[in-house]
Amino acid sequence: MNNNLYEKDKYGDLKLTKKGFKVCVILPIILLFAIITLFSSFKTIKSGEVGLKVRFGKITDTSLNEGLNLKIPYIEKIVKVNIKVQKTELKTESSSKDLQVITTLLAVNYNVQKQSATTLYKNVGKDYEKTILIPAIQESIKAVMSSFTAEEVITKRNQVSDLCLEEIQSKVEKYGINIDDFNIIDLDFSAEYSKAIEEKQVAEQKVLTAKQELEREKIEAEKKLVKAKAEKEANELKQKTLTDNIIKEKFIEKWNGELPKATNGNAIFNLDSLLK
Repeated sequence: MNNNLYEKDKYGDLKLTKKGFKVCVILPIILLFAIITLFSSFKTIKSGEVGLKVRFGKITDTSLNEGLNLKIPYIEKIVKVNIKVQKTELKTESSSKDLQVITTLLAVNYNVQKQSATTLYKNVGKDYEKTILIPAIQESIKAVMSSFTAEEVITKRNQVSDLCLEEIQSKVEKYGINIDDFNIIDLDFSAEYSKAIEEKQVAEQKVLTAKQELEREKIEAEKKLVKAKAEKEANELKQKTLTDNIIKEKFIEKWNGELPKATNGNAIFNLDSLLK
C-alpha cells in the first residue's frame, strides 16, 4: 500500500491523504473529461449527408467532406443534413369541385439538393419537413382537388396525381427540395357519396345485364326463325313428293291392265314413269 496516498486517522482507520484524493478521485474525473473531449472533437459525415460546421449558432464551414471531420469541442458542432431520397406519408382532407369531401392517403418521395442544404438549414432549420414540405403538400392537394368533381378524381386519377406533383414542386423548389415521386395510395369519400356510387354501379350493372339478356333473346328468336323457315321448306318439298306418289298409286289401283287403244303426243300420263 502506498503510504503517500493513505494515512490512519485517530481511530486507526485508513483514509485518503490530500495527494491520495487527487490521484484516486480528481485524476479519473480529469481523464474521463479528456476522453469525452477527445471524442467530441470529431464527427463522422456519412454518404448521402452534407455536413455544416456551426459555431455559436453561426455556420462557419459548408465544405465538410464525407468521413471524419474535426471540430472544437463545446464550441463548435457539426450539423448533418440528409440529402438522400426520403419518404413521407400523410392523410389530407379536401373538397372536390362538386363539394364532396375527399380523404386522401399520400406518399411523397423527396430529397434536399446538395447545393441548397446550407441555405435550407440557415432559413428553416432541420425540421424542414414539418415546416415546409407537409404544409405545401396539403395546400397543393386542396387546390388540385377543387378543380375536379369527385367522379373525375377517380376516373382521372393519374392526371390528378401528376398535377399534384407539379403543384407541390412549384411550392418547395425555391427551398432546394426536389419531389422525386408522388402517389395517391387511397381515396375515401363520405358515407353518403360512397353509397350513391355503389347504387349507381348496381344500376349500371342491371342495365348491362338487361342489354345482354335482350341480345340473347334476339339471337334465340333469329335462330328459331331460321329453323322455322327450314322446316317449312322441308314440309313443302315433302308435301309435293307425297302428292305425286299418291296420284301414281291411285292410277295403278284403277288401271285394268289395258293400254289405251289410241294415244298421241298430248297424253296426260307417261305410262313408263308410272310403272317405275
